[in-house]
Amino acid sequence: MGKIGLQLKATLENITNLRPVGEDFRWYLKLKCGNCAEVSEKWQYLRLMDSHPLKGGRGSATMVQKCKLCSRENSIDILSHTMKPYNAEDNETFKTIVEFECRGLEPVDFQPQAGFSAEGAESGTRFDDINLLEKDWNDYDEKIKESVGIYEVTHRFVKC
Repeated sequence: MGKIGLQLKATLENITNLRPVGEDFRWYLKLKCGNCAEVSEKWQYLRLMDSHPLKGGRGSATMVQKCKLCSRENSIDILSHTMKPYNAEDNETFKTIVEFECRGLEPVDFQPQAGFSAEGAESGTRFDDINLLEKDWNDYDEKIKESVGIYEVTHRFVKC
């Protein structure tokens, strides 16, 4: 399967440097088995801090799981070096924010939740623990006395 990139698109208002924070940030995904095409019903999360051994001593991956339908062991890995912030200049365009190394598991849906951080585009004011579950977020930047926000968050997956 190879590498698959998660692209984000959003409308940013007075905000830049939107990014996931920490090794415990949870990437909520729905995953599809590359063998039988079974898609997980529930959201599953991946974290950089997680590492599970691959069968046969072939290293490790962020997630290793056996398909409930065909019993094939599949894995997916977060490629930490590919993580990039979504900035003001990326406004309303798709940008790859992370890539996954997929071995039998393919992400088919993404649900952004809590754990994002961003900064005021002009002020540099830091905004932590941004939750994008509702696909919108807003706050007030005291330094510039204006509202800030992230709106219309959408995503897509692309082969890298």
